[in-house]
Amino acid sequence: MKAITIIPGKPNSAAVQDVPEPDASEGSVLVRALELGICGTDFELISAEYGWPPKGRDYLILGHESLGVVEQAPNGGSFKAGDLVVGIVRHPDPVPCVACAVGEWDMCRNGEYTERGIKERNGFGSERWRTQPEFAVKLDSNLRDVGVLMEPTTILAKAWDHITRIGERAKWQPKTVLVTGAGPIGLIAALMGKQRGLDVHVLDVVKEGLKPELVKTLGGTYHTDSIEKVGFRPDVIIECTGVAPVIAGAMAILGNDGILCLAGVSSHNQKETLDLGTINRTMVLENSVIFGTVNANRHHYEMAEEALLKSDRTWLSRLISRRVPLSDFHEALHRRPDDIKVVIEFAKN
Repeated sequence: MKAITIIPGKPNSAAVQDVPEPDASEGSVLVRALELGICGTDFELISAEYGWPPKGRDYLILGHESLGVVEQAPNGGSFKAGDLVVGIVRHPDPVPCVACAVGEWDMCRNGEYTERGIKERNGFGSERWRTQPEFAVKLDSNLRDVGVLMEPTTILAKAWDHITRIGERAKWQPKTVLVTGAGPIGLIAALMGKQRGLDVHVLDVVKEGLKPELVKTLGGTYHTDSIEKVGFRPDVIIECTGVAPVIAGAMAILGNDGILCLAGVSSHNQKETLDLGTINRTMVLENSVIFGTVNANRHHYEMAEEALLKSDRTWLSRLISRRVPLSDFHEALHRRPDDIKVVIEFAKN
């Protein structure tokens, strides 16, 4: 079968090659791939910034934003042929740690977890893949056209889950959220902010085109000036750029009892001078919280599906800029200025 592979540690090694069919030891649920989303993590893997192959292999099958249809599943189980599914990315460590032991592998304490298409476990970028039932999530068939957005939505489901938990340490009635970055993660963060009844603001460098239009359609306010000029102090900030000056600015404008969630990963060698004394004084006197979030567990996949089902499907579908057939997968790796989410098609049905 065909799969998109990289050789971890070797820059620009991405290729479509023939690989063996997935072994039954990888799981009792056999899935035929429909679509695969491409994100910044994939570009970093292709650039050899990180990435680890499965033990005993020199290549890694790429892909963690999956959508597929079940071909085979155990009789009497929770899946049957024809079910629309996505695969869960992170798997718990073999020890397991205290978090992995209760299904919160996204909070793994010892770092011994594996991740599909990233760390020591082949991804979903193959014509067929296998998984254990507990690491597959059945989707409503009505989500066929946007189901590939499920995994990125789980990242924001987790972010909002933790924001809410932190906020409820005291009486909490947030009114405003600022999202920095209008990529797919930022736009989904804004969508989920609207679903929570908040006044949504999105900051990005792009001044015209689809991104500001999507924010306006959502009922949000779009900003292109520096973060210091947004004109208010947000109750919640979800930072999706990983750009050091933007992060520093977010710290400076956060409102009293505010929560800053860092969801973007900074590239290497970014330097920013910070007045830590002032940051400390402000955080202490204003009860501020800054925290980071990555990955998701099954609960967040369930939250993500609920968010997608409640969303305007036309709006969601516009987040998918292009669908590229597997035969032209290199086209998906060439970023265009107006791209939001690029998807590789393995099959149409």
